[in-house]
Amino acid sequence: DFDEITENTGLAPDEIKCLKVCFDLFDTKKVEFLSADDLGEIMRAMGFRPTEDELKELLLEIDEDGSGEIEFGEFCQLCATFLVEDPDMETMKRELKDAFRIYDKEGLGYISTDTLRGLIGELLAPLTDEELEGILEELDEDGSGSMDFDEFCEMMMTKPE
Repeated sequence: DFDEITENTGLAPDEIKCLKVCFDLFDTKKVEFLSADDLGEIMRAMGFRPTEDELKELLLEIDEDGSGEIEFGEFCQLCATFLVEDPDMETMKRELKDAFRIYDKEGLGYISTDTLRGLIGELLAPLTDEELEGILEELDEDGSGSMDFDEFCEMMMTKPE
């Protein structure tokens, strides 16, 4: 019964079930808790990348009784802080649309290459003219000399390598 956990974390039951599987995998001694010492390793294994400081802070927050043991409920709270940070696609699209509007001053549905040149030059300074042109060519997939909303979304949502 995950009602209490859902209430405390805002996680959906299927997310909690998934975390239970992870928890049980890490709980190799089957003692119903995870050691605080293993926290960093566990978080990294789950694809989160907390810094050492973040880990210490999380531990203080999560391990309320200071036992150095993280029970399942505490584990869910911990993971929720990372899982809930990712906004859903709708929210992201809305935010991107707002950002796009800032640069699409005339409301034409695209951002001109000149506007884009200024924006990228600012964001990624210092760039040589060659680097800037290379980036613009890559971004302007259809060669239209402007960037429409879809191209803008793709640019903003692509994780740098």
